[in-house]
Amino acid sequence: MKQLLVLLAIIGCCMSAQAGEKPDKNEPDGRVKIVNASVILPSRVIEGATILIEQGRIVAVGTDLTTPFEGARVIDAAGRYAGVLEAGYLLDGLYVETIGDGIHVPEPLLQLIWKVKGPDRIVGVTDAMRGAGMPDGPTVLGSIDDGVPAIIEDGVAKLPDRSAFAGSVCTTDRVVRSYVTKTGATLPEAVQIMTLTPARLMKIDDRKGSIAPGKDADIVLFDDGINVSLTMIGGRVVYGK
Repeated sequence: MKQLLVLLAIIGCCMSAQAGEKPDKNEPDGRVKIVNASVILPSRVIEGATILIEQGRIVAVGTDLTTPFEGARVIDAAGRYAGVLEAGYLLDGLYVETIGDGIHVPEPLLQLIWKVKGPDRIVGVTDAMRGAGMPDGPTVLGSIDDGVPAIIEDGVAKLPDRSAFAGSVCTTDRVVRSYVTKTGATLPEAVQIMTLTPARLMKIDDRKGSIAPGKDADIVLFDDGINVSLTMIGGRVVYGK
């Protein structure tokens, strides 16, 4: 059986290559729909990515451990782009994912991504760990029993010695707020990158991502400050103030 060597990565931005074939709507919910790969052995990743795409899955290329031309080869084995990030900007068909806490991706870079890609090709993510929504103080990255100690401070999780980030503590409302306040996106556009655009990427926009007859009634209500007051899943209220 052919193997794909990947490192599932926590990243600030990744480029997603979609399959041409739409997956079966009736496939079990537990099946893998998207794989995020950091390039360790480019030829093996290309081989594995081809298999996954043929199966109707989505392959995302992480940038954290990827050298420029290795990542470009995964996106297009015949291409010679400047690098993974640059290819994300250059190729209109690629989606880019951003951690929208305003920290992992600095404000000027967030503005550049918005200017180049816009709401139809940006998928906002929280990339949150267990400290999301918690006050400043100690937390754990990973398993509560043997995970990595971390501290929540300045809106992000850090290693105790503050030498590096230990993860995001961002929530979805914060992503929407960041795009409105930092990029000039309108509120509907900022909401779109957390709803309709990811639904289109995952090919479930026939039932998710917007409010329309026949779609799942997944609804969030919030005020002018983007403070959530009600959450509804499938027409059932699961949170309300």
